Amino acid sequence: MCKFCYSITMSVIDEYLKNVAEPQRVELERVRQIIKQAVPDAEEVISYAMPGFKYKSKYLITFAAFKDHLSVFPGAEAIEVLGKKLDGYKISKGTIQFTLDKPLPEAVIKEMALIRATAIKEN
Repeated sequence: MCKFCYSITMSVIDEYLKNVAEPQRVELERVRQIIKQAVPDAEEVISYAMPGFKYKSKYLITFAAFKDHLSVFPGAEAIEVLGKKLDGYKISKGTIQFTLDKPLPEAVIKEMALIRATAIKEN
């Protein structure tokens, strides 16, 4: 390799995000950074065609863009623990849907990542 050349390694999440429209991409990047700060040892992965993280080789959390919303998939336990903090968001067993007009607060994203990391450590 020439001394003036360098390579930039794109992560699997970067590959996913490059195909997401600008406003949603910015929001998913925000989610990504919050999770990385909360659980710095987590590994970026693609799982079920969605970007996310593994921690200690186990599923931590995924997130994705859809036509009319964005979703975070922290699992059922995190959603149950967060309870009232998720009022106003569409939730299902392991999914939280949100929009650009009503994004998830940073504290909630951080808490769900830490809930999952703690559950992984304990098992």
